Amino acid sequence: MVSEAVGQLSFISIADLQHQQCIPCCSHLTWSTNEFKEWTHQGQGVLPMQSALPRAYLILVGYLTDGRQEDKEKLVDGCLYLKDNTGIIPCELLHFELEWLESLFLFPSWSYIPQTDQSAAGYVEILVDPVPVNLPEEVPDSIPVTYPASAEPLLTSRIPCKKRSKLTVAGELARLGPLLCIHQKTFFFLFLKCFTSAVWVPVLVQKPNQMAWHHVLHLGRRYTITGLSVSSLKKSGQRLFVTGVSSCLLPYCAEQVREQPLDSAWQGESTQSSSFGTPEQLSNSLELGVEDERPGSTKESKIISYVGTVTKILNVQAGLFLLDNKVCLCLAYQQFLNSARGLRPGACVELIDVHLLQKPLVSFPFIVLGACLSSTVVLKSFSRLSTPYQPPASSGNLYLQLLFRYNLGMPLYLWLVSLLESFEERFSCFFGRRRLLLSSTHRNSGAAEKFLVPLLQAVVPDREKARDIYNEILAKTHQCPLQKYLTLNPPCQAPSLSAVFRVAEQKIWEGFSPSQLLSPLEAQHMGTQELNRRLSWSYCTLSAGSFQPRLILLGVLRVSSRSSSLQLQDKSSTLPCVISHKDGSPFAHTALIGSLLQVENYQLVVERFLQTDFPSWKQLSNLEHVREKKTSVYVQFYFEDVQVLHAAEGQIQKALRRGNSSSLRKKDDDSLTSELKTPEPKMMKLEDPKPDTHRDENCQKGQSSTRTTSCVSYLFLVTQKEGLMLRNYQLPREEDGEGQDLQRSFQATVLWLGRPRLWSHHTEAGNLPELEESSCDGKEGMTRQEALLLFMGKSLRWFPFLHLDGLYRFIVPHCSDLEVFDKLCFPPVPAKFLSGSSCPLCLLVQDTWHLQHETWISCLSEHQLATRSVLRGMNQRISSIPEVISNSFTGSLVSFSGEIVERTLCASLKNEKPSVTLGLQKQKGNLLASDHSVKLGVSVAPGSPVVVDVYIAATYLQHLWGLLPGAKIFFQNLERKISRFHNVYCTYIATSCVSIVSLPASHLPFPSSPAGEASSPSLVFLSNLQAHLQHLPQARILCHLSCVLTLSLQWVCSLCSSIFKQGRCTRHSPPCPSHTGVRQASARVLVEDGTGEACVLCRNQHVAAMLGLSLVEWEALQNCVQSRGRVSIQHGEATGTGCVEEPEDFVACYLRSLCRSPLICRPILLDFRLDRKPSKILQPAPLQLRNFRCGEMEFVSQVEPRLSLLCLNVEEVEQGALNYLNSERIRRASCHC
Repeated sequence: MVSEAVGQLSFISIADLQHQQCIPCCSHLTWSTNEFKEWTHQGQGVLPMQSALPRAYLILVGYLTDGRQEDKEKLVDGCLYLKDNTGIIPCELLHFELEWLESLFLFPSWSYIPQTDQSAAGYVEILVDPVPVNLPEEVPDSIPVTYPASAEPLLTSRIPCKKRSKLTVAGELARLGPLLCIHQKTFFFLFLKCFTSAVWVPVLVQKPNQMAWHHVLHLGRRYTITGLSVSSLKKSGQRLFVTGVSSCLLPYCAEQVREQPLDSAWQGESTQSSSFGTPEQLSNSLELGVEDERPGSTKESKIISYVGTVTKILNVQAGLFLLDNKVCLCLAYQQFLNSARGLRPGACVELIDVHLLQKPLVSFPFIVLGACLSSTVVLKSFSRLSTPYQPPASSGNLYLQLLFRYNLGMPLYLWLVSLLESFEERFSCFFGRRRLLLSSTHRNSGAAEKFLVPLLQAVVPDREKARDIYNEILAKTHQCPLQKYLTLNPPCQAPSLSAVFRVAEQKIWEGFSPSQLLSPLEAQHMGTQELNRRLSWSYCTLSAGSFQPRLILLGVLRVSSRSSSLQLQDKSSTLPCVISHKDGSPFAHTALIGSLLQVENYQLVVERFLQTDFPSWKQLSNLEHVREKKTSVYVQFYFEDVQVLHAAEGQIQKALRRGNSSSLRKKDDDSLTSELKTPEPKMMKLEDPKPDTHRDENCQKGQSSTRTTSCVSYLFLVTQKEGLMLRNYQLPREEDGEGQDLQRSFQATVLWLGRPRLWSHHTEAGNLPELEESSCDGKEGMTRQEALLLFMGKSLRWFPFLHLDGLYRFIVPHCSDLEVFDKLCFPPVPAKFLSGSSCPLCLLVQDTWHLQHETWISCLSEHQLATRSVLRGMNQRISSIPEVISNSFTGSLVSFSGEIVERTLCASLKNEKPSVTLGLQKQKGNLLASDHSVKLGVSVAPGSPVVVDVYIAATYLQHLWGLLPGAKIFFQNLERKISRFHNVYCTYIATSCVSIVSLPASHLPFPSSPAGEASSPSLVFLSNLQAHLQHLPQARILCHLSCVLTLSLQWVCSLCSSIFKQGRCTRHSPPCPSHTGVRQASARVLVEDGTGEACVLCRNQHVAAMLGLSLVEWEALQNCVQSRGRVSIQHGEATGTGCVEEPEDFVACYLRSLCRSPLICRPILLDFRLDRKPSKILQPAPLQLRNFRCGEMEFVSQVEPRLSLLCLNVEEVEQGALNYLNSERIRRASCHC
């Protein structure tokens, strides 16, 4: 078998090996096939899923060198190299002799390991000792030596050292420090121990020609070092032996040395000798159990030795390797001067004097072995597997730079590694790894450093003292960052956006019950349809502090042309976002598209959508009635709370740089995967993965052919913006528009300013020269040319940036035609139907155009005041809510701003369904039934009684984010309507649009509690209400219940609302299958407080409070009503209200007697608001005299007309409280007089 292989052998040069061999391979000249199979089989036993190194029949011959002769200016790093006349390559050996340097060798067994990045060369692993071609022989001489026991007093002497001759020291190698490179000098420390005692002396090896010693030295062996001198460190004053240029390292041989005693000139007063402690041994067979921990207590690491096999490279840049699938080896506290060559999966390493840390980080799954500068890492055998070589970064390694800059302990370092790993994985596909991990040693810090440094400064506020590496190596009592540690609970986390979705959804569904969404007092009076509708849509807001640890959001800002919403994006997912300014101005920073943002103060909104079929409120605890549950997650925050970690180069810059306007688009769904494999710094584009390709081709005609960097821009002012929805647009280029689907689009009316301009570069378009010229020409110089902009396809991405009163600029890249805008304009209807020229022309916004926000009208400078005065005349009218609900208001379309105080899902209004509803139903993403509408109660301010209801069809809601109680909203072009009860309300129509002005306060209650509910209503008089009717908040009165006017108790079917009697629905045509009834109660009572009277409407539980019934009495009464279906009475002055009495029924008789009982007429504390449907109540005469009786005394007073109030709460008043409230009310009244 060997003879056959010999015929296949061929020589290979180092240059050919580096350039032609792309995969790992090995060569064994003297092995048979069976020997090679046995060798590979043993290697695969460690990692059976990995393949063995393939065999190559190649002969390698070359010189071993330390690299000093190749490049004299290159820093000697202590590595060994293999060279021939074609090139040089790094190599690793398990055994090395100094006499092998600069000698020619034949290598019978070796492995070539290329780098993972094939653009760089790999290295060679020498598996067995090479065969020398010509090795010089040396004749040993007898050497006088001094042993450490005799030499140690020289280092501890208090007498200053004078210039003396060199010293030769012989001893056993007790400790070998790692190679270090500081201030462009490479060195290492070794420690020689006396043969007969524990006395040791340190030796500093620092000459370039001696760095190869590090490969020769082995712990426990005896050596002789010549030419040593005594020196001391500048800072600490520690004394040690230092090698000179002529120093030599020789193996110790007792026959070739003689002991040389020191004369009196070398003697001095000495201190106690140094000695090594014996480290604990930790074998592979020992189970690594976690020690008992005390939470919050500082633990001390154990120093042990360990032999294990590398099974996985956790993070080579951070110096983390997994041994035996259970122990993490951390080499970050040493330097990687050999670029971690040899540490591949399958390699065996011996660790001496390393630190054992159990559970340093709560989230880290492995026990950690940390190598400090006093530890020794020895490669025992090379890997036999075809595993790749991943070299750490030679410079600019952010992991190690932050580790040493902040002198981090192991727990903080592992937390830093987890943050940086996640950061790199999520965003390197957008910006490239080099840009992200750029360190401050360069001109500008990279995004990762901007993100991590504030976090590290917060957890290491005192900035621990700099690491003293010399003291760590030489001190008699060992001190290093790994010696003591505290199990770390991470102070914050920055998970991927897909993980944010999972955690948020898990948090809101944990322990969720539908009964949490409704008050039991309300739910028991709801029918099936209303109950399930109220459950179908709810929300929950989460902040950074809602998560443990605190959650930081990171993402690249992009805008989707499919959803027309702002989004944060990383490699895993996208998160829709709503961005506002704290001053109330809209967010329009188009330049931020593509920037990497960090947000710590935010509101994560999780909308819950349930499909349920609960028969009644009694089954709310039974989750079998929940048929489907879905969520929609988005985040909202203020721009002022954003930290920009990496500013985008911008879409315009990218297009101009690449010379292809279509380069901003992806070609297919798989482009994301392919882009991740490319080393380009900008790989993932900020556009949708599924673009409208045929529109791209049309837009590129006539523009992508030119290679110039010039562009055309046109400044305009937005005077009106309409909402996003499906529209029946038929473009002029389309010959036949029949049968085409509706197109999702929006439109805006704009005013062109000046004329189109040609720029040699887009950065020149920034000083608003159009307004400068207009200001010079005066008002007459400002032309008012309006246009209707149509946004479809990819141009829908500009929807969240376009706002009223904003000045924007369209930029057409790679274009020099100033008439490009005029050529694309067309009339809104065919010319033959135009009756005049007042209609603005339509302009279809092209996909390749770029929108750039310039400023707002209110921000124009003083010399542009003339222009501003002209532009202000174009503004649409913005009304206030009191104006909108005023009877004198005549407009049909209204625009106003206000704060949402209540959000309710209700059935769609009759005749209010938009014409495009059917088309919208087909769209994905609409999680609400199309026959629903959301009712927003909007007021001027919280607690204000002036509220207008805004109805928005559910089909529009998929494009509207942030409509939450507490948010301030600007509504544009709503349709104003008047109900049959003479109440004013507004509806969202095709021309409407909404924008978020400010976000809800973070302390708002959950939706299960009434939004905007006042905590302590003010105490008022009834006589004062008429004068302040328009400004009446929720209030409280101390009053006397005069009488009950009407009372109605009934049970209705939960399904069809018919009367429910004796356990079944009374509807017969068609029969109702429901077997569940819902009880309802209503009453109208008359109250007075001595200054006036009011009629109060009470419902359900408030009726029991008005009648003074206990819970047991109320339940018994309801059970009696259930067998009858309905019981009603009327009393007093409420004639003509439609109540039908049943005089012979004993329940009705009981209620009538109860209502006439003196016990009902009592003082109460009533919380109320105005009844917004007063037309149901017959109003008395405007003014009249009325008799009032108090005991036996009777009074006559003139009173105002009765008000109609709605009861919110009823409280009984004790005598003491009654006296106090009366005195308090009189005191307040006297203060106002």
